[in-house]
Amino acid sequence: MPYFRKIVGERLFLSPVSGEEAEKYTRWMNDLEITVNLTTAPRIISLEKEKQMLELFQKEGYNFAIVQKENDELTGNCGLMNVDLVQRTAELGIFIGEKKHRGKGYGSEAVRLLLDYAFNLLNLHSVYLRVRSFNTAALHCYQRVGFKEIGRRRECVLLAGRYYDELYMDILEHEFEGVIPQCLEK
Repeated sequence: MPYFRKIVGERLFLSPVSGEEAEKYTRWMNDLEITVNLTTAPRIISLEKEKQMLELFQKEGYNFAIVQKENDELTGNCGLMNVDLVQRTAELGIFIGEKKHRGKGYGSEAVRLLLDYAFNLLNLHSVYLRVRSFNTAALHCYQRVGFKEIGRRRECVLLAGRYYDELYMDILEHEFEGVIPQCLEK
């Protein structure tokens, strides 16, 4: 599968999403370990439905495949949603689909690459996200990158008979330093 290096980091790059990986995405979107941290846990995602989603992602929006530089292996997905180019805001979403790549800093690197795109190419001012209180790995990732908690919806997520909070976090353009400005100085 050919990938295209839109935003390149140390170990990863962000590429436009491809429909050719629909089977892998379908496997991920039906993996409860992944989807319990997203809003898709109760949904059943068929291959056909995932192909339609990937086709939509290709046509509109700001969605990227997260790809390993050394071997062009698809590792996950990230993107910006609810992009408002007038107010210069967007919501960030990410997941690492391959279990073998979790806990190795790939999420942090992908978030940094996506923020570089958001702040230095889209010229956004503020990027926010939502994260469930039990997703401690994601919370640590976002804090490492520079996100700050800005609010909390208490007991708004019901899973397996228990309620959990949903945290809102954001980062402003002046709180982030990317590599794209450095590329312009060469």
